[in-house]
Order: sequence, then structure tokens, then C-alpha cells
Amino acid sequence: MSDDAAVDIVTCPACGASNRLAPDKLAEGFEPACGQCGATLAAESGPIHITDATFEREVRQSKLPVLLDLWAPWCGPCRMIAPALESIAREMAGRLRVVKLNVDDNPGTANQLGVQGIPTLVVFFVLRKQFVSGLTMGSAKG
Repeated sequence: MSDDAAVDIVTCPACGASNRLAPDKLAEGFEPACGQCGATLAAESGPIHITDATFEREVRQSKLPVLLDLWAPWCGPCRMIAPALESIAREMAGRLRVVKLNVDDNPGTANQLGVQGIPTLVVFFVLRKQFVSGLTMGSAKG
């Protein structure tokens, strides 16, 4: 695998280790397993739920563009857009990561991003070797 190939980082649900997955191998039917504990890894087939603690690793260090959904379980509009985000996550797997951050349980990242209302969607990507966040939809300080 070359260094410039798209590689996804998946966190093992059993031990928390970060594992590199190449989308081309997944397309060939490769069954991923954790390199540290051997647990089976699920290739991303839907949105990934993150926390304040995992935001840096899962969003800012992602090699792929990231669509961040800032939401809460009680938010009706958040629940209304959830099926569309799940569909986007499946259709764009290997090209775009869709991640969800519950702002009630993780207020630190929401405050850092200046979120004033939900749902708020933010796209993160690398442009000319610099990390960029932009294309905010919702209520965030801009």
C-alpha cells in the first residue's frame, strides 16, 4: 500500500487501538481484525459516534474529509436528518467520514466550535496540507 493511498483509521471497540484500513482491501472482501487484540473490526457502514476525547483523533487527524453532525437525542430536527446522514455515510464510505457528536454529553467540542444551536453540520478537510473546517450549516459562530 502506498503512502498516498486513502487509508481509514478505525478504533477497535474491544481495546481502543487505532487500526489502518485500506478501502481497496475492504472492496476485495478483506475481513479486518484489530492488530493489537485480534477482535473483528466493522468497516464503517454508518456514522461514527465520537466524544470530546476522540474528536482530535477521529476528525482532525482523519485522512478523509469529515462531516461532523452536532446533535442531541431530544432534538427533533436532529432525528429527522439522521437517516440522510446514515445514507451518506454508507454511500461515501472510504471517501468521506460521517461522525456524530452528542452535544449534551460532550459540550467541550461544541463550545470550542462555537455551536449555538443544533443540528449543526460542519465539514472538515485538508486543503494544501492545512487542516480546514468550513461549510458550516446550522447555528455556529462563524
